[in-house]
Amino acid sequence: MKPDAETVKRIDWDEIETTAEFQQLLAAKRRFIVRATLFFIVYYFALPVLVGWVPQWMSAPVLGPLNVAYLFALSQFLMAWCVAALYVRQASRWDRVARQIVERRSSAEGD
Repeated sequence: MKPDAETVKRIDWDEIETTAEFQQLLAAKRRFIVRATLFFIVYYFALPVLVGWVPQWMSAPVLGPLNVAYLFALSQFLMAWCVAALYVRQASRWDRVARQIVERRSSAEGD
């Protein structure tokens, strides 16, 4: 059951913030965001590093005028969309958990 506007105003948000369940939610969000960010930074900077380190391999033709470096650069667009899709999927789960925390707290305070 979704809490009404009056119930939401009465919820002690500071108290919710200190609960173990909410802290676990924040820790899960932090883990995902840090890991996804680190992965994407490494993936993003791999292109210039590889172009500088192994230019002969990165300039190898793959399909007509397209070489490994161009395909790697294009794959970064795909990877950005994949990371974004994973985030959106995970964020909906976090929203569901947050909603459950608020609903439990509002029903406990309403008793």
